[in-house]
Amino acid sequence: MNCDEFLNQAWAEHAADPAAVGQRITEQALVFVTEDSRVVPIAHLAHHVLGEHLGQWAAGQDFLGRVAALPLTQGAAALAVARYQAALLLASGQADSREGASPSDHIRISALAAANLGAHDAGRSLALLEEAVASADHVALPDPDPAHRGLGIAGNGIAATLEEKSGRSTAETELMLRAAQVARRFWALAGTWVETERADYRLAMSHLQAGKLPQARRHAQDCLDIVQANGNVPLEAFFGWEALGLVERAAGNTAGHAHAVAQAETAFAGLADSDKGWCAASLDKLKAAPAAA
Repeated sequence: MNCDEFLNQAWAEHAADPAAVGQRITEQALVFVTEDSRVVPIAHLAHHVLGEHLGQWAAGQDFLGRVAALPLTQGAAALAVARYQAALLLASGQADSREGASPSDHIRISALAAANLGAHDAGRSLALLEEAVASADHVALPDPDPAHRGLGIAGNGIAATLEEKSGRSTAETELMLRAAQVARRFWALAGTWVETERADYRLAMSHLQAGKLPQARRHAQDCLDIVQANGNVPLEAFFGWEALGLVERAAGNTAGHAHAVAQAETAFAGLADSDKGWCAASLDKLKAAPAAA
């Protein structure tokens, strides 16, 4: 197995079995860092799985410390690893090493730590997310600054994780909605129309999970409006119609749900074969009748 194969397998399996993937990372991943271009991908994977999914701050810091010690870890790669280390340290509550960081790195570390805590401590996650947003407002960074992208990624990741969590607390629901809002705001600065409409999709799904159907419908329509204004790309249209269809089904709007299903089927027919395989389950779920009350 080479590095690309290791990374692809880990990313494909980490959501379903993060513990097993985390163990593979700590025991095996270092051997794949054979050139400087491998440093950040391996460090990113380790931070995401050990931090966001597992909350294993000490294990994450230990592994990233070993990555940082490699002779290949220099320059921009060393700075990226240092941000991941600082985020894990901040999430653990042991120390705050952001002092002296550039304004952009300060925001990025805060956003990474907020994402680490999203599934583990909603209160601290929200506080760090708001701190990062306030810092971004205060320093007025240019739109393409990596801190804006970092906030978009963190907000999306937190919201998506909490959408899937059963038995969400009130605090977790509040965090989910706020994180989706942050993602939409900062992807509009840092991304293209694709990231922006996907952030509207995330807002629609988060509001749907929160039971806020009017807001969910509005964001689903916003997503579709952007898609249709940019060539109606089948993959993006498919998920826009999925979001709207799920909202209409939850609202008991049979006609609206049926229309969305038909539009999603049309978009599905236009997908590349490689996309049809992983989108089929979403289409089947969308077409299913609502659960009995």
